Amino acid sequence: MSAHADGRQVWAALGAAGRLTGVYRDGDPAAGVEPAALGRLMADVDARVGIGSTLSVCVQIATAVPLLALGGQPAGRALGQALAGTSVIALAATDEGSGTDLAGLGTAVAIDDESITVTGTKRWITNATQADHFLVLARHREGRHFTNFTWVLVPAKAAGVSVEAADTALFDGSGTGHVRLDHVRLSREHLVGRVGRGMTSFASHIAVERLTGTLWAVALCTRMLAQTKQRLEERRFGDGTLWQLESVQQRFAACLVRTHQLRALVDRLADRVARSYDTTAAALLKAGAALTVDGVLAECAQLQGAEGFAGTGAQWTRAQAALWGIGGGTTEVVLSTVAGASDSLLAELSP
Repeated sequence: MSAHADGRQVWAALGAAGRLTGVYRDGDPAAGVEPAALGRLMADVDARVGIGSTLSVCVQIATAVPLLALGGQPAGRALGQALAGTSVIALAATDEGSGTDLAGLGTAVAIDDESITVTGTKRWITNATQADHFLVLARHREGRHFTNFTWVLVPAKAAGVSVEAADTALFDGSGTGHVRLDHVRLSREHLVGRVGRGMTSFASHIAVERLTGTLWAVALCTRMLAQTKQRLEERRFGDGTLWQLESVQQRFAACLVRTHQLRALVDRLADRVARSYDTTAAALLKAGAALTVDGVLAECAQLQGAEGFAGTGAQWTRAQAALWGIGGGTTEVVLSTVAGASDSLLAELSP
């Protein structure tokens, strides 16, 4: 796999190698993920391609593909193609408004006895420019109640669908873009899962995406720390190297401790998320990953000095790693979830 492979190419390679089915229990996305296999896959992808292409894989394998297992003939066909690596699915949840206010999204689906019509705009969608299908979260009636939302599988080539690449140099290979749905008319069989279950199923599967992102965060921090240590050992300073400075070793060690703490948190909570879709455990993981990645990559970039400003250097990686504090729920949102479960989480710490 080329280091410059985009998300679609990476997905195809993983599918051809049988790696995609391998992350699910018994090879079935409906049965949930196997955290150990998922962690190995994310580490392998992170080691070989850029953050953008890895992001493309993360969103599909954790959320989009399992949601297709909810049912519907087009969804079933798309699921088989996705697992084979021959089709890319873009999860289109985020709307024109605040990404943290899904209940306020404006994308709508009108449903009658034989057909559906989807209208709206989705922004900052991973895989938008390279997708074969969009898995669209839309409201089927007005109001903020969680039963007002439904999933729709929209073919990328359907009449009324237009895609624009996002105006950013970051996340190369992710196919991030904006999707406009202008009265897209489809047969009713393009509904995915039961009408009114969209938000509930999203809440469950976003928990798995947060687990996946945390597994990826551990891999990324480990890789960046190893790279930083190697460069510190190679850089001359006085009669020795930068690595031999005690102050440098202490700063590096603090990052190593943080990464081990995150790994320990994953080991303790992964099964709760993978098997029970525990949203509180997922929030703990998401918050821990965001805080760890931010601190560790900032230190790595600083320790690498001017070399970190190279085209694909540590500062470039650090800028893209801000993703962990925003995508899949901002750090503030997941910390609020953690705070809301304070009593039970404190009880877990009791001896």
